[in-house]
Amino acid sequence: MKSVFIAYDQAHHEAILEILGHLNCRGFTYLGTVQGRGSVKGEPHYGTHAWPSLGSAMITIVADDRIKPLLQRLRALDEEKPRLGLRAFVWNVEESI
Repeated sequence: MKSVFIAYDQAHHEAILEILGHLNCRGFTYLGTVQGRGSVKGEPHYGTHAWPSLGSAMITIVADDRIKPLLQRLRALDEEKPRLGLRAFVWNVEESI
């Protein structure tokens, strides 16, 4: 099992839900509003007058064989609208209850 943390512009939310559903990744935790800034080219997502957009984040635990298709679809979504911002990080899950 792997944990996938996805940080994204709120505009991507519905598309990410569709991707997870299509790949039968049922369980996730959604963090509705987060603030941040991309590490390379990303614009700030602060929810302020100067930087009004906000981000969201999601963490999901998926089977190893779903990681590659999930990342491929997330990458394609990011490439469709690169200025919005989307990043995904994968960690090993050592134990669960």
